[in-house]
Amino acid sequence: MAEKVVIIGSGPAGWSAAIYAARANLQPLLFEGTPQAEMIPLGQLAYTTEVENYAGFPAGDIRAFVESAVDASRHYNLPPAPQGHEQHGRPHYAVQGAELMELMKQQALNFGTRVVGDDIIDVDLSSRPLKVMPADGPAVETHTLIVATGARANYLGLPSEEKFKNRGVSACAVCDGALPRFRNQPLAVIGGGDSAIEEANYLTAFAEKVYLVHRRDELRASKIMQQRAFDNPKIELVWSHVVEEVLGNDKDGVTGLRLKSTKDGTLRELQVVGMFASVGHTPNTAFLRGKLEMNDKGYIKWTAPFRTYTSVEGVFAAGDVADDYYRQAITSAGTGCMAALDAERYLAAHGH
Repeated sequence: MAEKVVIIGSGPAGWSAAIYAARANLQPLLFEGTPQAEMIPLGQLAYTTEVENYAGFPAGDIRAFVESAVDASRHYNLPPAPQGHEQHGRPHYAVQGAELMELMKQQALNFGTRVVGDDIIDVDLSSRPLKVMPADGPAVETHTLIVATGARANYLGLPSEEKFKNRGVSACAVCDGALPRFRNQPLAVIGGGDSAIEEANYLTAFAEKVYLVHRRDELRASKIMQQRAFDNPKIELVWSHVVEEVLGNDKDGVTGLRLKSTKDGTLRELQVVGMFASVGHTPNTAFLRGKLEMNDKGYIKWTAPFRTYTSVEGVFAAGDVADDYYRQAITSAGTGCMAALDAERYLAAHGH
């Protein structure tokens, strides 16, 4: 018998879709994926430390709440409480990314969501019911499909960069830029497009200074965005350089960058406490190429305003897999809710 709803993805969009679908008694089946490079179950948010801007989670004794809400069998997956964040002898901090995802997962499970730890490697959307093909197991038929596979940030690919992720290395200024470790400190943004300048401008609200490091001697950004960078007294352009190594130590995290000139190969060091890579994102849509309409960047196209409809009836897209603009946990969760409601209405209209 075909499933009513299958959800692919386990970030904020996927779990929100599962919560709403389960509460509507649609008995959703969610494929949460398996650990891979730059992609893990619980989504990109699981790589994030404190999520200070997620509504409803002000700093407090979050750990006590998380441990009471999440099933004890999954406590091993919880990150340690941040050091130096105590009040009255107890941890006092904003919810961490992995904690938030475990809470969402628990809420979905509480409402009856079935979770499979497998990847979907192919789909057949050419006939009814729809079919999804797991990497390990038989094909699953479903009347509706919610794609919430997200998009992964592109990094520079340096071993030293990997070492200091979440300890000074980030790919999201809006997510992490206001964290205490970055306030009133020198930071660096790597990139030369519109997104890089947006991130640099955003960071100047908190940072002492922001270096914008670009491999060429001119920016790729639009003229208006370039002018914003030139006009901002807190932004200093570092032309014709690439990051050779992220410098730091176990105690302090990032302490600087070793840069290499693209013109003569000379090296220099830049004293910063944070590096924000702004070299784009890659949507996790390779298995859907030729099956759903996408934009030129590979993001799934929504076919109607304020709806999660895709080019195939009964298939809905939620979160960063379709959103190449906002890319925030809370907006992803919102579109997950929308996708579940869209699926519920589709099923009702088609007698399922």
